[in-house]
Amino acid sequence: MGSKLSEKIGINRTTLLTYLHFLEECGLIYGLHQNAEGISLLQKPEKIYLNNPNLAFALGSNVDVGNVRETFFLNQLSSEHQLSLPKNSDFLIDKSWVVEVGGKNKKSNPNCDIYAIDTIEYGHDKRIPLWLFGFLY
Repeated sequence: MGSKLSEKIGINRTTLLTYLHFLEECGLIYGLHQNAEGISLLQKPEKIYLNNPNLAFALGSNVDVGNVRETFFLNQLSSEHQLSLPKNSDFLIDKSWVVEVGGKNKKSNPNCDIYAIDTIEYGHDKRIPLWLFGFLY
């Protein structure tokens, strides 16, 4: 992402990483890293989310519902928990729980501990309604 994006916008990679760092520091974006410790924090993030799902609606009319779900989940948990990007799932919370975020038809993932599911009112087994994570903020 770093080199291609910096080429497209006409700045060098170091400047781009500095800009991303400042956007994260001021609370506009959240950079998700695979290994959220040590020197890897100085590298480009694997995924970049807006810090608040409402920003997606303010910035554009074509909003991806899956991204809004993941942004909401990230926003609600990031204030009290460490989130990183696992290899085969959406989020890793506090290096302990692997979480998939999705709609009610989300397919099973053998690597997943918890499913944060949108459009359901109550949970069962590993499936927790996404809206309940809003109480963690």
